[in-house]
Amino acid sequence: MGAVRGKDGAPRAFLRPHSLSLHLGTHYSVFMSLFPRALRHLAPILPLFLISSPVPAQEKTGALAPQHLQTGAQTPWIYRGSDVPRDKEWMFGEMPNGLRYAVRKNGVPPEQVSIRVRIDAGSIHEQDHEQGFAHLLEHMTFRESKYLANGAAIPTFQRLGATFGSDTNAETTPTQTVYKLDVPEANSGKLEEVFKLLSGMIREPTLSAKGLSEDLPIVLAEKREQAAAAQRVAEESRKTIFAGQRLANRLPIGTEATLTAATPQTVRAFHDRWYRPENTVIVVAGDADPRALALLVERYFGDWKGRGPHVEPPDFGDPVAPAGSDPANPVGETAVLVEPDLPRTMTYAVMRPWRQVNDTIVYNEGLLLDSLSQAIINRRLESRARAGGSYLYAQVNQDDVSRTADATFVSFAPLTEDWQTALADVRGVIADAIATPPTQEEIDREMAEFEVAFASSVEQRAVLAGSKLADDIVQAVDIRETVAAPETVLLVFQGMKDKFTPENVLKHTRALFSGPVTRSVYVTPDASEANASALRTALLTPIAADGSARLAAKSVSFDQLPPVGPPGTIAEQSPLGILGIDRVKFANGVSALLWSNNAEPGRVTVKVRFGSGRRAFAPEDAVYASLGEAALVGSGVGELGQEELDRISTGRRMGFDFEIEEGVFTFAAQTRSADLADQLYLFAAKLGMPRWDANPVIRARAAAKLAYESYATSPNGMLERDLEYELYGRDSRFETPAPPELDAATPEGFRKVWEPLLAQGPVEVLVFGEFDKDATLEALRRTFGALPARQPIPADALARATNLASASDPRVLFHRGDDSQAAAMVAWPTGGGVVGLRESRQLQILSDLFNNRLLDEMRERTGASYSPQVVNDWPVDVETGGSIKALALIRPQDVPAYFAATEQIVRDLVTTPVTADELARVTEPLKQSVSRASTGNTFWLWQLEGASEDSRRVALLRTLLVDYTQTTPEAMQALATKYLASRQPFRLAVIPQGQQLATAPASSPPAGGR
Repeated sequence: MGAVRGKDGAPRAFLRPHSLSLHLGTHYSVFMSLFPRALRHLAPILPLFLISSPVPAQEKTGALAPQHLQTGAQTPWIYRGSDVPRDKEWMFGEMPNGLRYAVRKNGVPPEQVSIRVRIDAGSIHEQDHEQGFAHLLEHMTFRESKYLANGAAIPTFQRLGATFGSDTNAETTPTQTVYKLDVPEANSGKLEEVFKLLSGMIREPTLSAKGLSEDLPIVLAEKREQAAAAQRVAEESRKTIFAGQRLANRLPIGTEATLTAATPQTVRAFHDRWYRPENTVIVVAGDADPRALALLVERYFGDWKGRGPHVEPPDFGDPVAPAGSDPANPVGETAVLVEPDLPRTMTYAVMRPWRQVNDTIVYNEGLLLDSLSQAIINRRLESRARAGGSYLYAQVNQDDVSRTADATFVSFAPLTEDWQTALADVRGVIADAIATPPTQEEIDREMAEFEVAFASSVEQRAVLAGSKLADDIVQAVDIRETVAAPETVLLVFQGMKDKFTPENVLKHTRALFSGPVTRSVYVTPDASEANASALRTALLTPIAADGSARLAAKSVSFDQLPPVGPPGTIAEQSPLGILGIDRVKFANGVSALLWSNNAEPGRVTVKVRFGSGRRAFAPEDAVYASLGEAALVGSGVGELGQEELDRISTGRRMGFDFEIEEGVFTFAAQTRSADLADQLYLFAAKLGMPRWDANPVIRARAAAKLAYESYATSPNGMLERDLEYELYGRDSRFETPAPPELDAATPEGFRKVWEPLLAQGPVEVLVFGEFDKDATLEALRRTFGALPARQPIPADALARATNLASASDPRVLFHRGDDSQAAAMVAWPTGGGVVGLRESRQLQILSDLFNNRLLDEMRERTGASYSPQVVNDWPVDVETGGSIKALALIRPQDVPAYFAATEQIVRDLVTTPVTADELARVTEPLKQSVSRASTGNTFWLWQLEGASEDSRRVALLRTLLVDYTQTTPEAMQALATKYLASRQPFRLAVIPQGQQLATAPASSPPAGGR
């Protein structure tokens, strides 16, 4: 709500609240996640009464002390040339060999220490014959090194309690390579061991021919797994937007030709050139004495010397306009990319050279004005799209890209083949912003959004994880800027409020759209729509300023809104019996769980559960489930449409997330005590007096239609589109609607389906966080307590079970992407409901055992990347529908081997007890995840949702630690026999159009279809 926001709720330009630097970046991660959806019901947490007090790591150094901390009057290396006040919680050091480090004490989560090793070299540093080497070297560094035998890194870190992929990871970008390790239970002995292992990895990787032969197939698999159409667009767009610069043709993944030509010697040469102390920054934040952390850095890296002479980084190049272009409108390179399965999108970029700056307060004030200018334009563009314009969405975003260009990107999606009108409409809004100053009311609105984001960061600084703080330093180093405490960010903003004038904003807006060259790319499914010359002509055509999207001042206040109903009465109020949580029941049947605590200062988590979830939809209404996820909130509340919802939440910490779960609908938000009462009003009003604006439904329908065909461009896209539909026996409730179904859907039909659903079923409200209990009870009485009596859930909805499909032969789907790409899945039905919850936790251990074996097996058999994943899903609100799923992105010819591998793993799990070491590699990371997750309110909320009416959920908390971390080989054998060996699995393969699978049924659907 309000301004375009990032994941933390801050305006998008401020995704790093602990840095005054306001730029975003992209990266290529070594660990690819097939399915980002969190399995909330299985998120391991630990009751507070089971957690021992934190034991910080102790300095194991006697009289020794770090020698190279920059203390007293010394200016820390990260603040040289800057007048930004130091964040005094960080301690900085620089050693004679040139290595720099930053350390700090942080107790979130308790006993964890986060380590980041940053090498100032990425794909942009590669020579032509080395493309992909930075990323390949990242893999080989984990493969084998001075203190780690071949393949021993992952098991070793698992034994230390670190989960592979989340606690142990690395990433390569154009400008850096970063190794990441989050160490749980970080006592002095464990930290000593970890630093020793890391020093061996970074300083002395083995880089053998055997290691290269083992890692090269994995890297090539990662390259293969990228969606072909999207990857082609990314590569060609980069060539156009960054024409003449190194970034134009240096993707971190590299090329197949350069990768297959790699030798241990050429990889070693890249390592020796760039892996040097003067190119290295080590950041450590965690629950330990920072001086002890500094001493560890100095001990294990202080005597490191680079091999050979120091090498300066290459010249990244500048964006330059073609000869003869018009200085007043310097349109340069343009490209039209034809991809039949991708929706229309257009991007044009105003390019400027990137130059390193002194990161001063004045510089950051300028960035704040830039960000506010973009926020005003983006709000106007969004308003135009909501009203039913010529484009689905449009956005302006300034970005300093890989220290290569300072660019302002304009991106939008035309609704039809008439891209010229969409381009003209977007340019018209921008032309108006360049020609005429904004109103002070517009400026004040965006300032209010910024201020609440910065103030919230100050309130919540005590609960920021050490891993996040370490990542902030790494990002600041990468873009050559400083870091600042949240208080400093807020102080700078508040100290420059008099500079947020219409004239200053206009000046910065004009600068954002000025530069030596403008470049553009249009992606279209139809080659006849445009060519590069037509795109260039359209950009050169003068455009009239369009002020119709300017937002007129409208005063909207919660005080002016009608009540939900007569305030209700509290029928019952009693302790829940755990953690001091109160259970409240109102006379109208609404129940609530309230936990007032200061574990997360300044933050309140609110969740509302109601109705019957996915069970509510009859087959003929399934299309409205999908549209509801996108349009239900936007269709309005009472007297408030989308624009009014934005306006009324200006300067507030409010949200409105909606989700359809297996057995319940949910609203959720992160808010704060000052805004809690109004947040509750919005949620209750959506149930008690919903609004039914048509435009959000029409827009959601258009977006779904544009996206539909793009799913068929890759195996991963097909899984996203059809996995659940196929897994649950083509149950229409899990179907991604196709264009004909979407065409038949109407706003009137949307209301007919959703209006009764909002009025059905019990309501449970959970409020966890820092709030006043009495004031919240009164707010609940005036909102949810004031709702009319709820209608019962129809019997036919409650009777709709979710069951996994069963078939002796694999189900085969076809994609239209690269011929070398495929995906495979094997799923075994398990169960659901509260009764079996303890067993589901043991199934998580079994799934993790399966995951480790599958990863090893597929890498050995086929050179698969890190994509194989085993997922345990156990829905708690319904009695059926749970599963264990093993998924992977692989080559088409490897699908039979994948199915065979899963069968063999099942046989082995049933017939041969797992070893104690193998079990420890799973239970130790689970134990650490339990300990860390238990420090946040959100995880408690997930575990206790539904507990206001089902006391079993409270009782089950008391066995959670045991259930997730204590088991036996015999218990794992029994579970494998019960759930894997004795049940018919469902197998699914996604292979390229035109190919055949040996076991594919004759009735397989046409390409891209079902």
